[in-house]
Amino acid sequence: MNTPTGSPGSARERPDVEDMSVGDLLGSVSRDLSTLMRQEVLLAKAEIRAEAGKAGKGAGMMAGAGMAAWLCVLFLSIAVWGALANVMDEGLAALIVAVLWAIAGAVLFATGRRTLRAMNPTPERTVDTMKQVPDALKGNMS
Repeated sequence: MNTPTGSPGSARERPDVEDMSVGDLLGSVSRDLSTLMRQEVLLAKAEIRAEAGKAGKGAGMMAGAGMAAWLCVLFLSIAVWGALANVMDEGLAALIVAVLWAIAGAVLFATGRRTLRAMNPTPERTVDTMKQVPDALKGNMS
């Protein structure tokens, strides 16, 4: 049996179907489908694991940057509070600094939420290959 150009497998890997019974053919198809499904699950797991690794690494870096920024903001806030206290009541100066940071926090929260919503947790390659399974079963390879 000659293998058509561009199709996977060799004549030795694919049995001659003319000599096989219907039961053997169905058993072979069942084994192939089972193998295909296991491979698709493994692909999905690998894709999700890779995305989770990226998200974890990014979150760790953001946490470190957040800590450094918090210390910087703390000392700058104390400095601004002290500077304002030279020209007005200390309580009013503290309130002004607190309102400024409340506004900054709201903006950062909104930006972070928008960024997290843009994340794509769907294993795209797995979805694409799973869409091809019904056509492959029908013999419509593209």
